[in-house]
Amino acid sequence: MSEALELYPRTASAQASVGKIEIANISKRYGAFTALDDVSLTIEPGTVTVILGPSGSGKSTLLRTINHLERVDEGFIQIDGDYVGYRRKGNKLYELKERAILKQRIQVGYVFQNFNLFPHMTVLDNIIEAPIVHGLLTRREAINRAFELLDTVGLREKAHAWPRQLSGGQQQRIAIARALALNPKVMLFDEPTSALDPELVGEVLEVIKKLASSGVTLVVVTHEIGFARQVADRVVFMVDGKIVESGSADRVLNRPGHQRTQRFLERVL
Repeated sequence: MSEALELYPRTASAQASVGKIEIANISKRYGAFTALDDVSLTIEPGTVTVILGPSGSGKSTLLRTINHLERVDEGFIQIDGDYVGYRRKGNKLYELKERAILKQRIQVGYVFQNFNLFPHMTVLDNIIEAPIVHGLLTRREAINRAFELLDTVGLREKAHAWPRQLSGGQQQRIAIARALALNPKVMLFDEPTSALDPELVGEVLEVIKKLASSGVTLVVVTHEIGFARQVADRVVFMVDGKIVESGSADRVLNRPGHQRTQRFLERVL
């Protein structure tokens, strides 16, 4: 994205809310390849949005733009009215300095496919590191919070274990606890079960289901259709960098309106 981006005129001020995501006409290109093509989406606070689509459809790229791990080439994203990765001056956006971007990311938890735990730290140290570094909690407060989160993910007994001593499912549950330690208002999950053996998938999805009633806004990229049926307030289906269908889980999964969605569901169900 260039240093400054011309914006569309603002028609209304952003409503005060907690965890509302507004994605406005964003595009992302890698050379000649268009990963995201004029994508717009509003995600209401406290809801669960599941993003489906074939490989290469732009799902993970979209997720990464929400906390500015990927810069957009056009358009913008706001969380609770604040521009993600940018500040507005007149009708242009200017990219924030890295320190300000990192501060923004405190509000957006991100759970990766491959856990990304620090291998040289115990489970407890993995969880308490960020709240202490960012000055959000004292060490004692961070430890107390960590044990609360370990109870949430059912792994209190693993507090002093090393990541290499855990199963993949346990590592992913710890990664979720670590993301929650910063008390984010948005949680992003990028195919959180894709690196797991089939018998471990359920334990991770159960933790995410618990979060669905916590008031945190969840955006989940996954191929787990059963999970989407049970938990999603909204299902978004993407193809070739575009959103081709969006609606309630019941409507999109049981009565898809787009042929491409129907063909996808026939293959995966």
